Amino acid sequence: MRTGPRRSCGPNEPARRRALRPCARRSVHEKRELDWPRPAPAITRATVSEVRFRRVLPSVGTRRPRLLDGHPPELLVYDEDTSCPYLDSRVARLPMRLPTRPLTPAEFSERLHIGDRRQGLVLYRPSCPECTACEAIRLDVETFKPNKTQRRIYRRGQKALRVELGEPRLSSEKVALYNKHKVGRELMGEGDPIDETGYGAFLVDSCTESFEIRYVLADSPDAQLAGVAIVDRGSDALSAVYTFFDPDLAHLSPGVFSVLEQMELCKRWGLRWLYLGLYVAECDSMAYKARYLPHERMIDGKWVLFEE
Repeated sequence: MRTGPRRSCGPNEPARRRALRPCARRSVHEKRELDWPRPAPAITRATVSEVRFRRVLPSVGTRRPRLLDGHPPELLVYDEDTSCPYLDSRVARLPMRLPTRPLTPAEFSERLHIGDRRQGLVLYRPSCPECTACEAIRLDVETFKPNKTQRRIYRRGQKALRVELGEPRLSSEKVALYNKHKVGRELMGEGDPIDETGYGAFLVDSCTESFEIRYVLADSPDAQLAGVAIVDRGSDALSAVYTFFDPDLAHLSPGVFSVLEQMELCKRWGLRWLYLGLYVAECDSMAYKARYLPHERMIDGKWVLFEE
């Protein structure tokens, strides 16, 4: 039995201020088809300089960034052993790479296919010295079959929640909800609670095409925000970056609803895959992903099918 708070199951969020307009509302009666996600903003020399000199990434250290070959080339801006953000008493290595320009959908899909994840402006893939617990996990839209419980949750969510799509934007309401989620789900870790600067760098800044799904209580007169999902879009896939929700609404299972809603978007947009991030069997907040079946997990550099 767990006797203390759960560790925050995700890399430390970086910090960079981003002032953005509030997200526009959509019709209550339909999910309007928007031209999202929009192209990522240009990554300029000033951005690279910020990463290098203003310590956008936590504990960047004193090593100079190194240019890596690729299409496009990437700057290796952080590559140090650190304490594992997922498992106690483990040493982790999460090299972080900054693309020298925004990635096209095809370029981003190539990186998803080899197990990359995105955090803010940077990409990372676990490269731990003595541990292989982290496994990238994805769902095949053509074969995934939600179970009875998941189907019930989705039907209930369709009645209780209004879905809005838009560009990722910063607001005090989202920052407050993010921190409430962290506290209520016992996920507080280093860097929490987050402020507007950290939220912007973690969930607004991006090196590829990204969008935001807002879940609003359908019967709320003041349009109460129930949850937010940040999602990336590749040429053949969506990638779930991070989802947070009001823990007071846990009876609606907003996290499950969000995964299934993203699956529906994949179908609507003709995309093959939904990437769910990393699966870690021994981390409570990461192991749930195995409940979506069938799924594929990357083991020893190859995608392996799991049907049960």
